[in-house]
Amino acid sequence: MKTLITLCSVLTIWVLSSTYVYAQKYPDWTKAEIEKLDSLKENIVLEEKSSLKDKVESINVRLQSGALSEAEAETLKQEAAEKHALNIENRMAIVNNQLALIERNGIDSTKIHGSSIIIGLGDKDLNNSRLWGVQVKEGSVKKNVKYDRRTTSGAVVAFGLNNAITKGESLEDSDFKVAGSRFFEMGWAWKTRVFKNSNWLRVKYGIALQFNGLKPTDNRYFVDAGEATELQTYPLNLKKSKLRMDNLVIPIHFEFGPSRKNETEEYFRYSTDNHFKVGIGGYAGINLGARQKLKFKEDGENQKQKLKANYNTNNFIYGLSAYVGWGAASLYAKYDLNTIFKNNPIDQRNISLGVRFDID
Repeated sequence: MKTLITLCSVLTIWVLSSTYVYAQKYPDWTKAEIEKLDSLKENIVLEEKSSLKDKVESINVRLQSGALSEAEAETLKQEAAEKHALNIENRMAIVNNQLALIERNGIDSTKIHGSSIIIGLGDKDLNNSRLWGVQVKEGSVKKNVKYDRRTTSGAVVAFGLNNAITKGESLEDSDFKVAGSRFFEMGWAWKTRVFKNSNWLRVKYGIALQFNGLKPTDNRYFVDAGEATELQTYPLNLKKSKLRMDNLVIPIHFEFGPSRKNETEEYFRYSTDNHFKVGIGGYAGINLGARQKLKFKEDGENQKQKLKANYNTNNFIYGLSAYVGWGAASLYAKYDLNTIFKNNPIDQRNISLGVRFDID
């Protein structure tokens, strides 16, 4: 019976003192956290000294009010000093043991797999979790985060209206429908900060597919007439007439605008989210091909034709482009400096206006 009472007493003392037994399979500390452990030792001393100072001041207030005698006040001060001295000793031992464990085992701080089993009884742990029994904490792979990443990347999508600038004519006299002629562009772009300590100027470059469509007016379609490509009237009533040119290009822009710097102890990044930006540049590439789609009704039945041909379109594509916007969305314009057709008597150049989304 006495043995049982003794064991229960020991267990009660263990519970009330919040003693924990940690069985760690692998420590889970990064290099930055090791540095935090070193600085933590200094903070421990400061925290305990500050706490002791507050208690001594509280005892002095009680002494001056007559609630305590000189002897009682001195005893309380001595107990508080001993308590915080032990706190410093115990907390320092925990930190030193962690550092010794890492040093002894030669942990690679750039990639540490960590997991631990905590067996404990008592009050709350450092994360304010109560430990009544066994708690298993799964570790994770610590990735080596680059402190400064000057280059980022993301998708680019743009779409809108398309048309052609004809030499000697205005867009009001265009041979192509304004609302019906459209373009679509998609690609991948990299953005590099030009200056080391500033992000006001960036270079944006990548690769993109452009699909430029032209819908002729007045029931016309494109005809390859040998050395030139002509618009001719179709003998039947066309429901749809569209020429699409597919290009593979490399766009390059200088991007200007403010940004926000997000900085932590492990890394910093510049963000242009919710900021104004302007991009000015151009593109160059190749024409992948051209195709024409015709829809009409013949003998009471709907007919569809897809005609794939060169149509004397230029093989080399190059032009100017620009965008202005806020955050990810921008107004976007591009203009081909090359003519659409090689040997046509009248020069025509593709022009586009729409919206652009840079998904970084």
